[in-house]
Amino acid sequence: MSIANSIRAQIPPIHPEGYPFIGGFALVSLILFWIWTPLGWIGTVLTVWCALFFRDPVRVTPVREGIVVSPADGRVSLISMVLPPAELGLGDRPLLRISVFMSVFNCHVNRSPVTGRIDRIAYRPGAFINAELDKASEDNERNSLVISTPNGRIGVVQIAGLVARRIVSFVREGQSIGAGERFGLIRFGSRLDVYLPEGGKALVSVGQTAVAGETVLADFRQGDGGRTWRAD
Repeated sequence: MSIANSIRAQIPPIHPEGYPFIGGFALVSLILFWIWTPLGWIGTVLTVWCALFFRDPVRVTPVREGIVVSPADGRVSLISMVLPPAELGLGDRPLLRISVFMSVFNCHVNRSPVTGRIDRIAYRPGAFINAELDKASEDNERNSLVISTPNGRIGVVQIAGLVARRIVSFVREGQSIGAGERFGLIRFGSRLDVYLPEGGKALVSVGQTAVAGETVLADFRQGDGGRTWRAD
């Protein structure tokens, strides 16, 4: 393999959603170079950051019934028993919620935590407070999915943050989806909440770094027997 190919192999692909933004940053950078060279270099740095924000690297997802993987890159910020949002239709009893906070430096392509069927998609407008705060689950703009699995119905909620102003969904109700498959994206910093049915037990801790499609958040079966992997 040539040096050029080796370097190219280390650069993650860009999600198509990012092309207009990267192009816009690049155009502004050219204008800034024309105005004053130091401003142009600042624009170039921001253009590179924008490209990294929309990166969409290949992930290797563990595949086995009962496994729940992280839907997002970021830091596990909250693990608690709370009432799920009403629009999920998951009942009025507290469920285990695992929250993953994405900073503006994380990859923002979101992946399904489980294999199953998407029973419901519910969008709710709201505020744009800091997504790290617990009340963001109730107050912020969000888009929710309910996925039916053999282990019960699992809720996945994309929550807009202080900077995020656009939640993008790639899926539709009634669609089958596999663990680790892309289902959406949030632009510029936010949070993902996963609501587990009774019997789910967290295998991560607050402060732990999670990788979308790879980090196992919970497992409804004991042990690792029968686990395989799929690259995507």
